[in-house]
Amino acid sequence: MPSHLHSVTVDCSDPYALATWWAQALGGTLGDDDEPGDPEAVVHVPGLGAPLLFLAVPDEKAVKNRLHLDLEPDAGQSRESEVDRLVALGATVVDDLRNPDGTGWVVLTDPAGNEFCVLRSAAQRAATDA
Repeated sequence: MPSHLHSVTVDCSDPYALATWWAQALGGTLGDDDEPGDPEAVVHVPGLGAPLLFLAVPDEKAVKNRLHLDLEPDAGQSRESEVDRLVALGATVVDDLRNPDGTGWVVLTDPAGNEFCVLRSAAQRAATDA
C-alpha cells in the first residue's frame, strides 16, 4: 500500500506568525491549540488534501525553495486582484512572468521569504483560451 500525504511542512523561525499569514492568504484556520511561541503550528485549508505544518528551525532561509505552492484565484477573482490582496497582507512580488497574451504567473514571497506563485483563475484561462 502506498503512503499518503500527511502534511506540507514549512520550516521557519516563527511558526505561529507564518501560519497565521498563510491562514489569511488561503482562507484557512489555525489548529485549535496553536499559540504564539509554539514550536509548530498547523493550517487547515478547505479543499487542500493535507494541512500546512509550520515548524520552528534555528537557521534562516538561504536559497530558493525547491518546492513551492501555486495558488489559483477563485473564479470570481483575477490573478491581478489576488496578487494585490496578498501584497496587502505582506507578500512581496519577486518576479512578474505574466505575458501579453494573459498567460504566465507572478512569483511572490511570504513574510518569511518562501516563494509561491499566483496563476490565472479558471475564468481568465477560459477567456484567453477560447
